[in-house]
Amino acid sequence: MPVRRAIHAGSWYTDSGPELSRQLEYWLNQADLSHGPARAIIAPHAGYQYCGACGGHAYRQVSPIVVRRVFILGPSHHVRLSSCALSSAQKYRTPLYDLHVDTQVNAELEMSGQFEWMDLDTDENEHSIEMHLPYVAKVMENYRHQFTIVPILVGSLSSEREACYGRILSSYLADPQNLFVISSDFCHWGQRFRYTYYDRSYGSIYQSIEGLDRAGMSIIEKLNPTEFTNYLKKYGNTICGRHPIGILLQAIQELLRNDHTQAASLKFLKYAQSSQCRNMNDSSDPGAIAFIVLIYRARLR
Repeated sequence: MPVRRAIHAGSWYTDSGPELSRQLEYWLNQADLSHGPARAIIAPHAGYQYCGACGGHAYRQVSPIVVRRVFILGPSHHVRLSSCALSSAQKYRTPLYDLHVDTQVNAELEMSGQFEWMDLDTDENEHSIEMHLPYVAKVMENYRHQFTIVPILVGSLSSEREACYGRILSSYLADPQNLFVISSDFCHWGQRFRYTYYDRSYGSIYQSIEGLDRAGMSIIEKLNPTEFTNYLKKYGNTICGRHPIGILLQAIQELLRNDHTQAASLKFLKYAQSSQCRNMNDSSDPGAIAFIVLIYRARLR
């Protein structure tokens, strides 16, 4: 049975199960249950020292008693990919306990002819999915034998391809027992990221970054994938999970087109930055990374 190791444990987050459990529980307890139960969340994937607390606001909205399957869509950082790829592993290790991949759903998705398979090295080297696994495991710990995961690595997609994957995944999004986790940081600012957009009307650089990000978040809350694509083209904001976000927006639109009894909302809950850049010299490593939490809920009209 192919098993994916948690190779970022011990560096990006602790590899001690008890310590990790305490950290996650603390961050979850610090967040309010204000917009649950979430059907989808957008949450960051940086090291926990930077975004662990921010992620707690997202996972606090998850109702584990409902969820039986967790789709995790993460952007590909290390390999060129023009489609989406499924995991060849059957089990994902975490310092808390092992998570099991839903091989039946993988087979269904493969039948669409639109998915590739990622090899184990690619899977293990990518952090965008792994950084969500401890939170998934913690939130679902009382139901650990009653749920599966569907990791999906998302490549650099055209708008048309985002719409294609949105249509495929919309039927799964329609099921309230499925939770969608969209893995994304927001603006990566600095020379390291080759992005130094600065609108001085906002004041300091970090305030310009926040203004740029909030403009994008406002568009996402409108559930408008076309407007989000146009925003990215205009500003070039370095949102690493822009394609997973695009797929989610397309899936929501497809769901609403096919079921007029459904209403949907995306709500921004939390914004944070890894550091506050105040001058251009701050653009050296590590630069600044912005983190957001957005919650998708569906309800009957």
